[in-house]
Amino acid sequence: MTMTDPIADMLTRVRNANSAGKPTVAMPSSKKLVELARIMQEEGYIQGYDVIDGEPRATLELTLKYGDKKAKTIRGIRRISKPGLRIYAGKDELPRVLGGLGTAIISTSKGVMTDRDARKMGVGGEVVAYIW
Repeated sequence: MTMTDPIADMLTRVRNANSAGKPTVAMPSSKKLVELARIMQEEGYIQGYDVIDGEPRATLELTLKYGDKKAKTIRGIRRISKPGLRIYAGKDELPRVLGGLGTAIISTSKGVMTDRDARKMGVGGEVVAYIW
């Protein structure tokens, strides 16, 4: 069975593991997924990530982050641009998630970055996901 949208698969795995209170979640790795994990770590949504080399392909393992009394750091995570309907935003119409409290992940010509970084650099691109 082929996977048509690995980004949606990653976000669903993270959402499910987070709601179940799991400490880690593993998935097949790719360069784009590693970039998404890097942004999630920089923004403080996960503790860390590791790329584990394997025989058919590498595995990306995320260590989820919880607060006191297992309070969830990730309140919500949503895929915006899908393979069937790509969503693009210019530099002037980049989205703000929850009025700036959340993070929008944007894939630009300068790499994958947050909406705040894209605004600073003055670039637009594909709106990949929202995390809050």
